[in-house]
Amino acid sequence: MVTSEYAMGIVAAVAFAVVLYKVVTSGPVSAELQNIVKDALNARM
Repeated sequence: MVTSEYAMGIVAAVAFAVVLYKVVTSGPVSAELQNIVKDALNARM
């Protein structure tokens, strides 16, 4: 029983990671993340 619960947890975690990867690498989100990084690197201290 415990092994099957671990397997289901791993499958759920991998599925979540795939969805998150697809969202982060999509066009609008990727562009916004790049803008945030550029703004942070160009910020005056």
